[in-house]
Amino acid sequence: MTGTFGSRFVSALAERGQFCVGIDPHGSLLREWGLDDDVSGLERFALSVVDAVAPYCSVVKPQSAFYERHGSRGVAVLERVIAEARAAGALVLLDVKRGDIGSTSQAYADAYLDPASPVAADAITVSPYLGFGSLMPFVETARKHDAGLFVLAATSNKEGPEVQEAVTRGDLGGRTVAATVLDHLRDLNRDADPLGSFGAVVGATIDGTGLDLAFNGPILAPGYGEQGGTTSDILRIFGAAARHVVASSSRGVLRLGPDPAAMRDAVLRGNEELKGLPRA
Repeated sequence: MTGTFGSRFVSALAERGQFCVGIDPHGSLLREWGLDDDVSGLERFALSVVDAVAPYCSVVKPQSAFYERHGSRGVAVLERVIAEARAAGALVLLDVKRGDIGSTSQAYADAYLDPASPVAADAITVSPYLGFGSLMPFVETARKHDAGLFVLAATSNKEGPEVQEAVTRGDLGGRTVAATVLDHLRDLNRDADPLGSFGAVVGATIDGTGLDLAFNGPILAPGYGEQGGTTSDILRIFGAAARHVVASSSRGVLRLGPDPAAMRDAVLRGNEELKGLPRA
């Protein structure tokens, strides 16, 4: 890796577009492909997707749980997915949503952000709901290894608002939890050029949030495409910050397999649709 994650992210989006494919081997998708829901089917599915989309995506996003459910052999497939996607030129955002405290948080950070680990990625998703300060081992490890973080902020699942729109008290100044997360990210990314390495997860299908999304960091917007999110939604939600958004789709691409041309063409269409987003 050369340069910070933020700088690599900006370059990748400029060169390859703003469409991200989630490589999520649901058992139902394996069966739709005519594969068994076992390690052999997992390997054929996941690596076929990598071959089809990783040369054309700026970012791919494997969801760790779908590999972990097959045990150690499934994690070995995830290792190959990470390595082969990066060899094809894509950034790998590993969707693990980890969040803990102290030495456990550090162990997770070492597992997913230290290049010495076989499952290290360019960036990972993390959860701030033990307090943003609990993420500092991830922050410090990301800085050390020029990796990135995407912190859950305003997700599109229907349960999210009960936590994310709750209002804080005391020294935190009556801000929503989501706004407080973005404030912390703004501090971490302050003065970074061309972009900080500490990003947020903000759904492409959320209603108007009133959030200040200009925090000088990358944004992952899941829910684009088949889940209902559109380019118009990204413009509505993110405004000028839309240039820092990578819009993610999983099933909308994966269900087109095992035809590699169909999956590739879906990526190219996604990138073309997103070209209208503001660039400056």
